[in-house]
Amino acid sequence: MIHYFTFLFISGGEIAFILFIAIMVFGADKLPEIARGLGKGMRTLKDATNDIKHEITKTAENHGIDTSITKDVKQELDKVKDDLEDFTGSVKRKL
Repeated sequence: MIHYFTFLFISGGEIAFILFIAIMVFGADKLPEIARGLGKGMRTLKDATNDIKHEITKTAENHGIDTSITKDVKQELDKVKDDLEDFTGSVKRKL
């Protein structure tokens, strides 16, 4: 049995149905504007979270808190993630 990764557990047919409903509700001429607005909103949210992270890191460094431990933890997590992906990739190929 082959397992396919689906985005948010939504199949292709369900995505097509959602797009069909969106076109029926908003109209084909409004969809690009809506998508553009959503993209700008997501970009603004990402920029805000990056600013907050930067401010927290800067404040921690100004108060003498060692922030290098977070980098070490992130590196270790990335290594474990890579190892897990290598392992699951070989398991998926055998199924």
